[in-house]
Amino acid sequence: MESLAKLSSVRITPRKLSLVADEVRGKNINEALNFLKMSPRKRTAGTLACLIKSAVANADQKGAKDVDKLYVKTLLVSQGPTLKRFRPRANGSASRILKRTSHVTVTLAEREA
Repeated sequence: MESLAKLSSVRITPRKLSLVADEVRGKNINEALNFLKMSPRKRTAGTLACLIKSAVANADQKGAKDVDKLYVKTLLVSQGPTLKRFRPRANGSASRILKRTSHVTVTLAEREA
C-alpha cells in the first residue's frame, strides 16, 4: 500500500531541496526523520520532515498494516512558479531577482519482509 503527500509552491529553491531529498530517498521513515532532525540545512530539512510526517499520517488513515515498515519510495522535487522582482541599480537601471519556488511529492510504501 502506498501513501502520497504533496507540497506546492514552497519558497525554497529546487536545488536546495534536492540536495537534502537525495539523502533521504530510499530510507526507512525513522532513519529519514532522524537524518532530517540532524541535518545542517534546518529550514529545508524541517519542510521535508513535515511532509514525510503528513504522508505517514495519510498511510495510517488509509489503514496501513504497520507504519514502522514504511520507507520513502519516491521523493520528487520539481520547479514551481518563479517570482520576479527588481532591484534598483546605478544610472536608473534595474536588475532582475528571481525568487524560485518548488513542488515536492513524497510517496511512502511498505517494505516487503
